[in-house]
Amino acid sequence: MKNLDKYFSEFLGTLILLLAIVGSGMMGQSMTDNEAVILLANSLAIGFTLVFLIITFGKKSGAHFNPAVTLIMLLLKNIKPKKAIIYIIMQILGACLGVMTANVIFGFDAVEFSTKYRNGNNILLSEIISTFGLLMIILLNQKNKTEIVAGLVGLYIGAAIWFMSSTAFANPAVSIARTLTNTFTGIHFSNIIYFVIAQLLGAILCLVVLKKIYKIK
Repeated sequence: MKNLDKYFSEFLGTLILLLAIVGSGMMGQSMTDNEAVILLANSLAIGFTLVFLIITFGKKSGAHFNPAVTLIMLLLKNIKPKKAIIYIIMQILGACLGVMTANVIFGFDAVEFSTKYRNGNNILLSEIISTFGLLMIILLNQKNKTEIVAGLVGLYIGAAIWFMSSTAFANPAVSIARTLTNTFTGIHFSNIIYFVIAQLLGAILCLVVLKKIYKIK
């Protein structure tokens, strides 16, 4: 199958990302009831994981791990429609399996639907801004080395978890998959459509603004 290595890279990379997101939250919960400490552990694990994943898979698939990123690359004609669709499918499947793996290795059922509601206009605005920021970093650093982009993305998401009220999901695959865990990082399925719309809106808004101001291609 053509591009199998790229598709598998998106699947595996997103799986590992969600394993880190959910697993670090679970580990934090098992050690303390202090949510600030749990969030700190979570943000560090996510930031570090993004760095090594982007460096590892950047030259193989582009290390999108995020349907919003793939959508923008499609709109920029950096990826063909068929390839983009398969990327997004692999990202969502990998994300879901990553959450299920985290659930199992921490002693939970593979699927435990979240009862944690994350709603409100402030939360959705936070997701628009979070995703705008992520795409801004990616698009304005396309000509930089993979290692630089990896570091910037890891630093940004690790920090945004703290200064965004939504904790900066900034990724539709992440949002969908996190409905499958009823732990610290979970989100109720009824919130997903709003999160995904906000994330895609933030990504498209970023593209429009940067094309206008910086003439990105």
